[in-house]
Amino acid sequence: MKNYKTLENQITRRILLSACATALAVAFTVLLPQPARAHRVTPPPVPAAIQVPAGNKAFLEGHAVGTQNYICLPCPNPITPTAMCPASGFAWTLFTPEATLFTDADKQVTTHFFSPNPFENGTIRATWQHARDTSTVWGGRAIPSSDPAFVAPGAIPWLLLPMAGTQEGPTGDDTLTVTTFIQRLNTSGGVAPSTGCSMSTDVGVRAFVPYTADYFFYKAH
Repeated sequence: MKNYKTLENQITRRILLSACATALAVAFTVLLPQPARAHRVTPPPVPAAIQVPAGNKAFLEGHAVGTQNYICLPCPNPITPTAMCPASGFAWTLFTPEATLFTDADKQVTTHFFSPNPFENGTIRATWQHARDTSTVWGGRAIPSSDPAFVAPGAIPWLLLPMAGTQEGPTGDDTLTVTTFIQRLNTSGGVAPSTGCSMSTDVGVRAFVPYTADYFFYKAH
């Protein structure tokens, strides 16, 4: 009987030790950082003209706050063709956007501006540089849409831009190097002024027009 009691006590202790070990394992599992869930990027419906080709999916989204920056120049000029020139012979010409893109949690994603694209012999292109790893993507010739069913009155057009070049950050980071297309959607503001650029004395005057937009970055899948 004594041996039976001893065996019973040993079994009980082992069960208790096993239960404690299991409880500790569960506790540590809960306390350890859990893998972050992938954020699903879902672009809104867009006009047919600026839909991204099949075989690409959105992987990054940024909400832009900044300005569209214009300068008054004689017209026509290398940026504004004759067909778009007003009768005055002078026109506001976009010389760069200047914006910061943020996540839904107000964390900076990228900066946005114009810069020379080294993959097109220095052609000035729309540029996005990642805020953390400084990887960069340049957009090619934009396809615009001002479809009133989508674009708000007084807002700059929605755009689709193909990738025209990418570059890793200085330590090889590559968040934006997978980009194939960029969309500019949900725009507000940013339109060039309607006055202030109609005579030779206005040449060189600049206008910094506030705007907001959502940018979606796509990659092949």
